[in-house]
Amino acid sequence: MNKTTHSSTRQLVLAALFLALGFVLPFFTGSIPEIGNMLCPMHLPVLLCGFVLGGPWGLAIGALTPLLRSLLLGMPPLFPTALGMTFELAAYGLVSGLLYRRVRHTPAMVYAVLLTAMVAGRLVWGAARLVMAGLSGSEFLLSTFLSGAIFTAIPGIVVQLILIPLILLGLQRAKWMD
Repeated sequence: MNKTTHSSTRQLVLAALFLALGFVLPFFTGSIPEIGNMLCPMHLPVLLCGFVLGGPWGLAIGALTPLLRSLLLGMPPLFPTALGMTFELAAYGLVSGLLYRRVRHTPAMVYAVLLTAMVAGRLVWGAARLVMAGLSGSEFLLSTFLSGAIFTAIPGIVVQLILIPLILLGLQRAKWMD
């Protein structure tokens, strides 16, 4: 097997792993939707996918994860939740992957890329929800955005800011990443 095939196979297997994690992690919070909204379990594997595999893979896994969960399990509800999350998570994966490839892999830069991806994803989510609200004739107020993107998600934001850099550091030390 040549190096290109090996690398492509590795990427495909890791992408499947990140998709599976995004599919499974919400089961731990599924019985209490409010906890899931607070901890954002699908966000972790998508952000990690962007960091580990790059922007295109992160975008694909970010877009697929909420859609597949919604279509196969009915959770999150397709409209507007899963559709909004599709854009949000796709942005997380794309931005984290594209930016991480362009910076030195220091802890400070990991945090800078992570924060940038998190802000970008939340802004994309807000824009998607605003468009969907307009199409459905409902309202999407600034207070709704702030509540959904920031205030409700504070525990998940903290978890992401702690776990993702630690996982990336562990992967770097294990020589799984640059």
